[in-house]
Order: sequence, then structure tokens, then C-alpha cells
Amino acid sequence: MKNYDWLIVGAGLYGAVVARELNKKGKNCLVIDKRDHIAGNIYTKNDHGINVHVYGAHIFHTSEREVWDYVNDLAQFNNYVNSPVANYKGELYNLPFNMNTFNKMWGVITPAEAKARIEEQIADLHITAPRNLEEQALSLVGTDIYEKLIKGYTMKQWGRPCTELPPSIIKRLPVRFTYDNNYFNDRFQGIPEGGYTAIVEKLLEGIDVRLNTSFKDFKAKAPEEEISWDNLLYTGAVDEYFDYSLGKLSYRSLRFETEYLEDTDNYQGNAVVNYTEGEIPYTRIIEHRHFEKNDTAHGTVITREYPAEWKSGLEPYYPMSDEANLSLYAKYMELASHEKGVFFGGRMGLYKYLDMDKVIREALIFSKQH
Repeated sequence: MKNYDWLIVGAGLYGAVVARELNKKGKNCLVIDKRDHIAGNIYTKNDHGINVHVYGAHIFHTSEREVWDYVNDLAQFNNYVNSPVANYKGELYNLPFNMNTFNKMWGVITPAEAKARIEEQIADLHITAPRNLEEQALSLVGTDIYEKLIKGYTMKQWGRPCTELPPSIIKRLPVRFTYDNNYFNDRFQGIPEGGYTAIVEKLLEGIDVRLNTSFKDFKAKAPEEEISWDNLLYTGAVDEYFDYSLGKLSYRSLRFETEYLEDTDNYQGNAVVNYTEGEIPYTRIIEHRHFEKNDTAHGTVITREYPAEWKSGLEPYYPMSDEANLSLYAKYMELASHEKGVFFGGRMGLYKYLDMDKVIREALIFSKQH
């Protein structure tokens, strides 16, 4: 009989950090994952000499020194700075909204001119209590920025008109009155040289891992394999764990079309270009070789990212954190409180979109408590 102190469902970043930290404390862990690879959605693989972010662009950024030191013990990070570009019907704008954006849109030079233009547009709208996302965005940045850089992109991302989305989705919008194209305000930022998969490999060194293994199937076969565990950390969807007994939580999903272009080493001149008009079905194109300096690879790899309505069989990416879904999640958490030795964590288990640094922070907190 093989008994583990912990069975960890999910070999993504959260599960891998917890497994490593518990293993350092002498706990015996088994990690399983339904996919054929470790690293979850931060999985990177080498394609024609280029490290490809298989599940969309992942740029590590944090203001927490402890988290930054933690990942730098696992990999060497480069000095990549995320500076996406927005393409609206052939017009190119820098993101986040900054003086370069405003200069391109209105020809203004000074911050005072940009502020005056935005305030003038907001005043003309007379919005006092935003009732939906559209009114919320308009009340923050005015009509021009909303129409060109927010409306179409957001509609595609969430699969419904902005007038049907709650204002809480855009509580605030980053507006900078400086000529600064750095998307993040965090002090530390970069991409691990060699990709993210190598980081998770190091996290899972010396730990038993089984791939192509769903929790449901593993649980059914465990008695005949004479495998048991004292505690369970489940990083999958909490409603799936309970067989959707209270109903399904809602998510948005993504579909990726990845293409190798042999005849060019530079397709778009930037790692990320957002397509903000509603008529183009994808939200952005990622050119992976721009994440890491690469002078040896031939050709380039691009990925078009298409938002999709989530349904069973698709990967859930973005929780629909509206009032109804949060209420349903709370009911599932009430069920979970009666599950002895069962814990939920990660983006899915917590039903919360988390940046990578927040995933690590949550995993370290969990590990210290157990």
C-alpha cells in the first residue's frame, strides 16, 4: 500500500509550488494532471528553436521582492518589458493609454492638453452613475478611447455587448500622462530564459508526477493500485469536483491558432498586438520570438487568440465573476467546508483570475499553513 501525505490535483504553477514547499517540509506528495504535460497554462514548448507560450502570452511581473527572489532561484529572467500595441483598422496605438496614445489620437503634446481633451468628452456625456461597462468606461476615458480601443476588444473578450456587462469589470482604467509604454506598474518584470516549463520542472524535482490522469479516473482506480492519501489539494474547477451538483459556474474560454512562418523572422515587430475592432474575430496576435532575444532561430511563430464561450470540454480561463456566479461559488465553498482533508486552490479552485505572482503568493501562504 502506497500512502501519500498529499495528493495534489493539477501540475500547474499553484500545485507545483505547494508540492515543492510541502516536500521541503518532509511531506510525501503525488501530483496528477489530466493533460500530457506539466506547467498548466504557463506551459511553453520549443517550436523551431522558439519558446512558444502555448496557452497565451505570460509575462511575469510583481512588486513583491519575496516572490521575485523565489522565481529567480528557479530561472534566469531577461529584461523583457511588456509594451503591447493596439491595432484599430490599421491605426496603431501604444498601450496602456499614455501620452504616445493621446498624441497619435488627437495630436496633443502636453499632459494638460490630453487631460483637457478627456475631461471635455467625459463632461459632454453627463454620466453620473454608470449602469454598465460601456458607461463606466466612457465616464473614465471619454468617447474616442472607448470607441477605438475598448469597445470592440471588450465585446470580443466577454462575448456580449458592453451595455450588457456590469460596470465592475472595469473598475478603473490605466491612464498615464507620461510617454511610458510599460504596461505594468510593478517593479520587477521579465520572461524566464528557456521558458516557463523549466521552472515547473524544477519545482517538481523529486516528486511523483502522473500525467494524462484525471482525478475522477485516478480516484476510481486508486483502491486497486493500493494508493491512498491523507490530504487532497484540488486545483481544478470546484463545481467539477462536486459533479456540478449545484449547477455550473460560468467562464470565458480561449482558442489558439498557432502558425510557423518560415519566410520571415519578424512578422509584426512586437510580441503582442491587440486588434480592437469588433469585426476581427481574434483579440490579439502573439509573436513568440520577441519575448526572448533569439538570433539563431529561422522563421517565426505567431498565435492568434480567439475568445470563446466556455462549455464542457474546453479549458476555462476567465471566471465570470458576476453576482450570480459568486453566489454559486459561495454555495460550493459551503459544501467544501464539510470535506475533511480536502482543500481548493489556484485560479480554478478559488474561482478568481490570478496573475502568476499572486498564484505563487497564495501557494506559499497555503504551504506555510500546512
